[in-house]
Amino acid sequence: MNEKLDFVAIGDTVIDAFIHLKEDEAHTTRGPANTQMLCMQFGAKVPYDFVKVLPAVGNSANAAVAAARLGLKSGLISNLGDDHYANECLDVFKGEGVVTDFIKKHDGKKTNYHYVLWYKDDRTILIKHEEYAYSMPDVDSPRWLYLSSLGKNSVEYHHEITAYMKAHPEIKLAFQPGTFQISLGTEVLGELYKHTEVFFCNVEEARLILKTGGEGKDLAKLMTTIGPKIAVITDGPNGAFVCDGTDVWFMPVYPDPKPPYERTGAGDAFASTFVAALALGKTPAEAIEWAPINSMSVVQKVGAQEGLLKREELEQFLKDAPADYKVQKLS
Repeated sequence: MNEKLDFVAIGDTVIDAFIHLKEDEAHTTRGPANTQMLCMQFGAKVPYDFVKVLPAVGNSANAAVAAARLGLKSGLISNLGDDHYANECLDVFKGEGVVTDFIKKHDGKKTNYHYVLWYKDDRTILIKHEEYAYSMPDVDSPRWLYLSSLGKNSVEYHHEITAYMKAHPEIKLAFQPGTFQISLGTEVLGELYKHTEVFFCNVEEARLILKTGGEGKDLAKLMTTIGPKIAVITDGPNGAFVCDGTDVWFMPVYPDPKPPYERTGAGDAFASTFVAALALGKTPAEAIEWAPINSMSVVQKVGAQEGLLKREELEQFLKDAPADYKVQKLS
């Protein structure tokens, strides 16, 4: 790999099997702490509509594909088993123009395989992360590293990534933590947060990380005090907030052309598109105008990648945006 890359994502790759549930065979109810629960008859044979299997997905895999479609030279650091699913994943990445030099196949291991229970426009995912021996390869000096979800045996790997960042200060790091990384908090990953250029999470996750309450604007400001230079806090249909340590901007969602079909990957599309826009020379205030457009497109399709846009498609949506779709500077 002699060509310098713009964007290299780091994280687990999975196969997603989408099982579309019949609406008359399942329902939702409220559980503890008013959480919404998916319910089906226990012990029954529950009919489903269809299943769609999507290889080469996962937070970082989705980000690498998004960056490639937007015109960046994109690569992926990830781990696969030695099964036929691994070959399917590699074929997808190569077809998308994602550099696969840093994807490692592990003898005797399986490729991550998740089951997605798809009900109406949302999903519940049954996950199982295989335990791979993580190690940070020498990727030279890409302009951006993009770190997202990793398995529970990856604590030392995060420290390796931090050490790589210290040794290569010219690289910018984007961090979109998964559930396990959020649980580690700033106590374990404090140095990583300090080397982060752009950080992404939603309002609920920000409250867990920061151990405080508050709304998006305040959380974005507070997040920049623990290390990240730019913090992006999403709040679902209420829009998103960006803080660069001084200024705060608000961005509403891009209007859906029709009701969402399936919501997997909306957050990945948002975060990776924001970073791709920065890599393409946009300011944070401009990048936040790009991000919701790819999220809107993704939820119109099944899975996290089918709806990802090419740059000219995204720019056309921006050109055709309604008058009230514009960034607002709050402070």
